[in-house]
Amino acid sequence: MADTVVRNKGEGEQLWFLGGGVHTWKVLAEESDNSMLVFEDELEHAKVTPMHFHADVDEALYVIEGEILLNVEGTEQTVGAGGFTFAPRGRAHAFVVTSERARILCIQTPGSGQAFYRDASQPVGESGTGPVDFDRIRAAATATGATTIVGPPPFELASP
Repeated sequence: MADTVVRNKGEGEQLWFLGGGVHTWKVLAEESDNSMLVFEDELEHAKVTPMHFHADVDEALYVIEGEILLNVEGTEQTVGAGGFTFAPRGRAHAFVVTSERARILCIQTPGSGQAFYRDASQPVGESGTGPVDFDRIRAAATATGATTIVGPPPFELASP
């Protein structure tokens, strides 16, 4: 049975995701009986994801601050503060941060994709932040099977 989880602003384990951004973990899969995972992601301008999909996981993003450009299977849309996106399992998507910085809340259901993010992260204190490590991201995606990278970022303004 899942436990009640309460984490206020700034609370939760912080990890530097090697794809860019600091994740503050709000709900771990094991805390929700694997029904979900939730993390807040603090991102800098031009942070970009490759085109990818999650075969067994639905992903929702709520933009707390800033703006992203989202591409879902070739269709682009700007999502600003207060905006929400939902990418059902199996739908290829990518995004790039177009504002100076952005904060998004990522919610995945079920929580089975957690190993991907954690395998491709390190504690913030180890090296702070740093360059994007797409090789390690690809390795974690392959090893966990939680994310399938199907191509490079589809945006002209950013590439790895």
